[in-house]
Amino acid sequence: MKVKHIIDGIINRFGGVKFEQTCDQLMSGSFDTEVTGVVTTFMATVEVINEAIDCGANFIITHEPTYYTGLDQTEWLKGDPIYEEKKKILEDHGIAIWRFHDHMHAAPTDLIYDGLLKQLGWEDYVIKGIQSSHCQEIKKMPFKGLEEVFKENPHCYEIPEMSLKELAEDFKEKLGIDVIQIVGSPNTKCRRVGILVGGVSLGIGGEEIPMILMKEQNLDVIVCGDIIEWTLCPYIRDATSLGMNKAMLVLGHERSEEAGMKYMAEWLAPMLKDTPVQFVDAKEPFRYL
Repeated sequence: MKVKHIIDGIINRFGGVKFEQTCDQLMSGSFDTEVTGVVTTFMATVEVINEAIDCGANFIITHEPTYYTGLDQTEWLKGDPIYEEKKKILEDHGIAIWRFHDHMHAAPTDLIYDGLLKQLGWEDYVIKGIQSSHCQEIKKMPFKGLEEVFKENPHCYEIPEMSLKELAEDFKEKLGIDVIQIVGSPNTKCRRVGILVGGVSLGIGGEEIPMILMKEQNLDVIVCGDIIEWTLCPYIRDATSLGMNKAMLVLGHERSEEAGMKYMAEWLAPMLKDTPVQFVDAKEPFRYL
């Protein structure tokens, strides 16, 4: 089976819509490459590439960029030793890399969230039938995934009540996280929870969007991927100072989305039949001293 056949099969599985403008591009190799094995991962780091080589895979499907910018632009990298060495490894081993981002978030259900909820065991906690009124800016984005976050399903959940400390420990255990940042008291009562994976917690389309979501849905806590320290963070700090039951839990971009790529290996494998499919964890990027 060739790279192109696998990509087409994935796109067709979720409606067959192809965006004219998208970051979902082939970043290495050829569409005609005969695939010996597939690796799914959050990011095709050198460590992930080496692990793919070791397991005999020559096609990596990554959610995030290979070459350090959102659109994987490489003109600025010409002559850069890190880029050149990474590119050489890929060429020497005939590795193809395809990015699966926009189409992944824009599937009938966001496949990154599907994987995260499966990992957490939160599938039955989704608050259904709610909408956010603040989605006009989101509609301007090139794919519908972000619109869905704040419209038909703002990714809000009602869980058995626990403290913020208990919630953080649950995330640490289920997602393999050593350290979690919080804003607010560890004793905050958490029942209504919003989850904003990856960069969505930055308020893409409008910095105020996460705060409006918290107010509209009366959330106790928002679980974030990335953060900006002058938006949601001080909003919750001020709420805490005013004696309100509000908190924030920060997973980081990679930990909040990696489970979606783990889940991808599960649904992709039956599609490819005799072609091996394996998930490789890109791992949290930080070490803590």
